Amino acid sequence: MAAYIVAESTVTDPQQFQTYRQLTQVALDTYGGRYIVRGGKCEPVEGDWHPQRVAIIEFASLEQARQFYESPEYAAARAARANAAKVNMLLVEGS
Repeated sequence: MAAYIVAESTVTDPQQFQTYRQLTQVALDTYGGRYIVRGGKCEPVEGDWHPQRVAIIEFASLEQARQFYESPEYAAARAARANAAKVNMLLVEGS
């Protein structure tokens, strides 16, 4: 069953965030993830959620998404992002 990573980001350092994006792409290529949504315009229609940036990444399974998240490649990306953005992220099993 497919799985997704859903991430909401508030970018505080755009230049450093570019490094995070580059390192994330390396990890995605290694672990088979692909972007469904990445940073497009957000238009809230209900509730109080007003994200600055949203990304949705698809994986073949929840285990594959978890392997990506826990990988040394993505750990390097997260380290690069530490002072570049505030992020909320979750893994979601889907169809």
